[in-house]
Amino acid sequence: MTRADILSAAAECVLRDRAATHGEAENGFTSIAAIWAALDQARGDRPRNAADVALYLAGLKLVRAATNPAHADNWIDLAGYAACGGEIATEKWPDEPAGGSE
Repeated sequence: MTRADILSAAAECVLRDRAATHGEAENGFTSIAAIWAALDQARGDRPRNAADVALYLAGLKLVRAATNPAHADNWIDLAGYAACGGEIATEKWPDEPAGGSE
Protein backbone atom coordinates (compact mmCIF):
# COMPACT_ATOMS: atom_id res chain seq x y z
CA MET A 1 0.00 0.00 0.00
CA THR A 2 1.43 3.37 -1.01
CA ARG A 3 1.25 6.69 0.83
CA ALA A 4 -1.30 7.85 -1.70
CA ASP A 5 -3.45 4.76 -1.01
CA ILE A 6 -3.26 5.37 2.73
CA LEU A 7 -4.15 9.05 2.37
CA SER A 8 -7.02 8.20 0.03
CA ALA A 9 -8.39 5.67 2.53
CA ALA A 10 -8.04 8.21 5.35
CA ALA A 11 -9.85 10.86 3.30
CA GLU A 12 -12.67 8.43 2.60
CA CYS A 13 -13.09 7.77 6.33
CA VAL A 14 -12.91 11.42 7.36
CA LEU A 15 -15.02 12.88 4.58
CA ARG A 16 -17.97 10.48 4.61
CA ASP A 17 -20.83 11.31 6.95
CA ARG A 18 -19.78 9.73 10.23
CA ALA A 19 -22.14 11.95 12.21
CA ALA A 20 -24.91 9.37 11.82
CA THR A 21 -22.79 6.85 13.74
CA HIS A 22 -20.68 9.04 16.04
CA GLY A 23 -22.47 12.39 16.24
CA GLU A 24 -20.95 15.71 15.21
CA ALA A 25 -17.16 15.60 15.54
CA GLU A 26 -16.88 18.89 17.43
CA ASN A 27 -19.48 17.82 20.01
CA GLY A 28 -17.84 14.46 20.50
CA PHE A 29 -14.36 15.95 20.79
CA THR A 30 -15.59 18.45 23.38
CA SER A 31 -17.17 15.68 25.45
CA ILE A 32 -14.06 13.50 25.15
CA ALA A 33 -11.89 16.43 26.26
CA ALA A 34 -14.06 16.82 29.37
CA ILE A 35 -13.68 13.14 30.28
CA TRP A 36 -9.93 13.23 29.66
CA ALA A 37 -9.62 16.38 31.79
CA ALA A 38 -11.44 14.58 34.62
CA LEU A 39 -9.04 11.64 34.26
CA ASP A 40 -6.08 14.05 34.33
CA GLN A 41 -7.42 15.57 37.53
CA ALA A 42 -8.00 12.17 39.14
CA ARG A 43 -4.51 10.98 38.12
CA GLY A 44 -2.89 14.07 39.61
CA ASP A 45 0.84 14.54 39.10
CA ARG A 46 1.48 10.86 38.44
CA PRO A 47 2.84 10.36 34.91
CA ARG A 48 0.43 8.75 32.46
CA ASN A 49 1.05 5.02 32.02
CA ALA A 50 -0.21 2.21 29.78
CA ALA A 51 -3.19 1.43 32.04
CA ASP A 52 -4.16 5.11 31.93
CA VAL A 53 -4.21 4.98 28.14
CA ALA A 54 -6.85 2.25 28.38
CA LEU A 55 -8.91 4.58 30.58
CA TYR A 56 -8.61 7.45 28.11
CA LEU A 57 -9.62 5.21 25.21
CA ALA A 58 -12.56 3.95 27.29
CA GLY A 59 -13.55 7.60 27.76
CA LEU A 60 -13.68 7.97 23.99
CA LYS A 61 -15.94 4.92 23.74
CA LEU A 62 -18.16 6.17 26.58
CA VAL A 63 -18.89 9.30 24.55
CA ARG A 64 -19.51 7.30 21.41
CA ALA A 65 -21.81 4.88 23.26
CA ALA A 66 -23.74 7.81 24.70
CA THR A 67 -24.12 9.24 21.20
CA ASN A 68 -25.18 5.96 19.62
CA PRO A 69 -26.00 3.28 22.22
CA ALA A 70 -27.20 0.82 19.57
CA HIS A 71 -23.77 0.69 17.85
CA ALA A 72 -22.37 -2.53 19.32
CA ASP A 73 -18.77 -1.69 18.35
CA ASN A 74 -18.71 1.02 21.05
CA TRP A 75 -19.62 -1.46 23.78
CA ILE A 76 -17.25 -4.13 22.49
CA ASP A 77 -14.33 -1.70 22.35
CA LEU A 78 -15.21 -0.30 25.77
CA ALA A 79 -15.10 -3.80 27.27
CA GLY A 80 -11.86 -4.52 25.44
CA TYR A 81 -10.15 -1.38 26.72
CA ALA A 82 -11.28 -2.19 30.26
CA ALA A 83 -9.96 -5.74 29.98
CA CYS A 84 -6.62 -4.62 28.55
CA GLY A 85 -6.20 -1.86 31.13
CA GLY A 86 -7.12 -4.16 34.00
CA GLU A 87 -4.66 -6.78 32.84
CA ILE A 88 -1.86 -4.24 32.41
CA ALA A 89 -2.51 -2.66 35.81
CA THR A 90 -2.75 -5.90 37.76
CA GLU A 91 0.26 -7.53 36.10
CA LYS A 92 2.50 -4.46 36.22
CA TRP A 93 1.51 -3.23 39.68
CA PRO A 94 0.10 -6.32 41.53
CA ASP A 95 0.98 -4.92 44.97
CA GLU A 96 -1.02 -1.72 44.52
CA PRO A 97 -4.15 -1.48 46.65
CA ALA A 98 -7.13 -2.75 44.70
CA GLY A 99 -9.31 0.11 45.86
CA GLY A 100 -12.74 -1.32 46.30
CA SER A 101 -15.94 -1.48 44.44
CA GLU A 102 -17.80 1.76 44.12
